[in-house]
Amino acid sequence: TRLGIHIVRHLKRLERVILGYLEVSDGPGEEARLGILETLQCTIEHAWPRMPCRLPVLLKALLRLLWDIHTERGPTPEPVRAALMHRATQCLILLDRCCQGRVKVLLAGVHSSCEEQRLRECLRKVQEST
Repeated sequence: TRLGIHIVRHLKRLERVILGYLEVSDGPGEEARLGILETLQCTIEHAWPRMPCRLPVLLKALLRLLWDIHTERGPTPEPVRAALMHRATQCLILLDRCCQGRVKVLLAGVHSSCEEQRLRECLRKVQEST
């Protein structure tokens, strides 16, 4: 937040860090993943002009995170899973706004072929966001 738009100077390195944290579960509390989703959200808000070129990588990572949260059957409590899904959904909504609706277009096919109710709900929220 403190860097504001100047975060774009560090986007390449920050993107690698974000992707690394999103890929790995860090235990039942998932503090690292929750924190990195907050960081991603803040980064999208401040560096929004640079997000369209980063869309493919970030979209893939967020979708993989949603799938991992849904399929992991570890010790993570349900409220933590819900918080992770909510924050990932919020990041997708922000990405969609930065990219002039391209996320919605890309997710249209995923939403129609997804059979998991919980994931469909997240995708529906993105599709219905304005």
